[in-house]
Amino acid sequence: MRGPLLALLAVAPLALSGCLAKTAFDVATAPVRVASKAVDLATTSQAEADQKRGREIRQREERLGKLQRTYERQLKECHDGKRAACSNAQGTYAEIQLLMPSVPAEPEDPRRR
Repeated sequence: MRGPLLALLAVAPLALSGCLAKTAFDVATAPVRVASKAVDLATTSQAEADQKRGREIRQREERLGKLQRTYERQLKECHDGKRAACSNAQGTYAEIQLLMPSVPAEPEDPRRR
């Protein structure tokens, strides 16, 4: 009975040294892993920046479209003789003019030439 127990005790330090070495390695590299994860979370990738810019442009385009529809309706009402619609149309037109520079122009289609 003592033979197998002695053999197990002789092999145990060798087996445990691998576990201890791995634990020591994990402890030593933990700050680096944590720091790299923090940098990943703090920085924005180019793809994320592109998605954000695209979303902002779409929102401005939607706003511009809504303003243009409102302006056209107000102009029609103005031509029908409603004075309030005329002043509202002027305000809407001013807002359109402010928004226009922030909306990129559509690329020209070469097939339309």
